This record gives sequence, C-alpha cells and structure tokens, in this order.
Amino acid sequence: MAAARVLVVEDDRKTADLVATYLRHAGHDVAVEHAGDRAAARLDRESFDLVVLDLMLPGVDGLTLGRKARERPGTAVILLTARTREEEKVAGLTSGADDYVTKPFSPRELVARVEAVLRRVPPAEGEVIVRGAMRLDAAQRSVTVAGRTIDLTPSELSILRTLALRPGRVVSRARLVEMLPGGGGDTMDRTVDVHVRNLRRKIELDCIRTVVGAGYRFVPP
Repeated sequence: MAAARVLVVEDDRKTADLVATYLRHAGHDVAVEHAGDRAAARLDRESFDLVVLDLMLPGVDGLTLGRKARERPGTAVILLTARTREEEKVAGLTSGADDYVTKPFSPRELVARVEAVLRRVPPAEGEVIVRGAMRLDAAQRSVTVAGRTIDLTPSELSILRTLALRPGRVVSRARLVEMLPGGGGDTMDRTVDVHVRNLRRKIELDCIRTVVGAGYRFVPP
C-alpha cells in the first residue's frame, strides 16, 4: 500500500504516540494534534488522506471535527473512542465517519482498519459508471446526480460502486461488509445499514432497494 498522510487527533498523549508509532511503522506519514481546535486549524491549511480522532477533545469535539474533515473530498475518518454504546456508534457513522474503533483497542487492528479504509475504493483509470442520472467516476472518487455533485465518504462510495456495478442483482450484506474494516457480525450489518441509509439521503434517488433477508439491489434511476 502507498504511504498515506494521516492526522491523529487524541488528547491522551500516550495513546496518540502509540497510534502514531504503529502507523509510521506501517509506512504512513503521520501528524499528531492533542486538541480539537488545533486540529481544525491544521485541516484548514493541510490535506490528509485520513483522520483518526477521539470524540472527546478539548476545543472542538470529535463529531464536529470529523464533519469538517469530510468537507474535503477523499478524506476518510476513523473515530477512536471509549464510547461503546450502539447508538453512539451509529451517531458517529451517520456523521460521516468510515469506521468506529472502541478503546481499549489493538494498535495492529487499528492499522489494519486504517489500511482497509485507504484501499476501499482503489483508483481505476477510466472507470466511469453511468446509471440513469447518476455518474460515478471511480478514478476521481466522485459522484454526480443530474449534474449535482454528491459528497460521499469512502465507505459510502465503495458500497455504491459495488451495487451499481451489479444493477438488478441482489448484493448480500455479507458482501457489503467486505467493503468495511472490522469483519462481520450483527454490528457490522448495522454499519452497512447506516451507510446505505446515508447513501439514500444524499443521492435522493429511489435506486437502492432493500431485499428483506437477502441484502440490497441497485435499480437504475
């Protein structure tokens, strides 16, 4: 995997140093901030491929900072937090995060999740998918609907691409879970459902249909 530029935002310095050390050992270019307001200022002046951030931060909270990071197309977000309730995970994913890692955590697993997110939608030269009013350019990582640009997270883009490549065919949740880091289980199924719900809200087209007990089907608009 090519080196990525990663911003780690964590107020606990030992945790931040641990995450940064493992990511650097994996070959990535890592910057660290310990306060939300300083990280927000850094996002204004620098570009990052991915941001790993805690939810509880001084200055600017993690959800707000994550939404700010997502304003830059192609920037992925992984939340790293001690909050473990399902509704908090859903809130984090709904805000635009690509993954949610709870503390205590395995540094090696976090690196694996970072790299899974970074390779989620590999650039494919010349690949453009047109389905009715929707145009998906995988190389540019962009989606437009009737000329309107849609801002999607890397996870949302990857799921949409998987469905759009198979119009009319049912794609199981298990297959879509493969687009996400972290493996399977009920929690990951729930994560897929959240991403699909976000997709429907953003593209404003009735093209992603639920097939009860099976998965999802893309119906060209």
